[in-house]
Amino acid sequence: MSLQSEAIEAVVEHFASLPSIGRKTAQRLAFYLLRQSDEFIQTFGTSLIHMKETVQSCSVCFTYTEKDPCPICSTQKRDHSIICVVEQPTDVFIIERMSEFKGVFHVLHGNINPLEGISPDDLKIRELITRLSSEVKEVILALNPTVEGEVTMQYLARMIKPFDIIVSRPARGIPIGSELEYTDEATLSKALQARITM
Repeated sequence: MSLQSEAIEAVVEHFASLPSIGRKTAQRLAFYLLRQSDEFIQTFGTSLIHMKETVQSCSVCFTYTEKDPCPICSTQKRDHSIICVVEQPTDVFIIERMSEFKGVFHVLHGNINPLEGISPDDLKIRELITRLSSEVKEVILALNPTVEGEVTMQYLARMIKPFDIIVSRPARGIPIGSELEYTDEATLSKALQARITM
């Protein structure tokens, strides 16, 4: 159903194009914004523009950052001999929130998915392989336990094997078909602690 106002409809369409936002939620967000002050709208819009202008991809791990390299990659307080490979930058934020993992990260920006035309060349796999120096002792494949995640982990394990590096994954405890974003911190923490070698 089209709304009376083209301006509202345009905002609803933009919100509805976001992940996990249905049309009803998009309408609620649009009407919520209409009730806010001009100052709030101005600040909200400015913060979006500022984020887009200042946030970039780390040239080492490919997470989102305002400084390149990111604070995790650039500090010597982290254990650079352990690389935790994740699908998306959001996964880095989730694991960091636990404050238990002391290694560094590598973000693939997706999974191998032939049905959607995503091949290994579309991901940050070559960049991961170039990071595998003699300093690296272990690579943790902390990808979502989906079919695509499993395929990607198997592919990465084969690619890393010639480097004589331990390849592990978080222990089973994260339900199959779920995503790291929706896993509680205690389960994720235990899964990382009890990771298994592949």
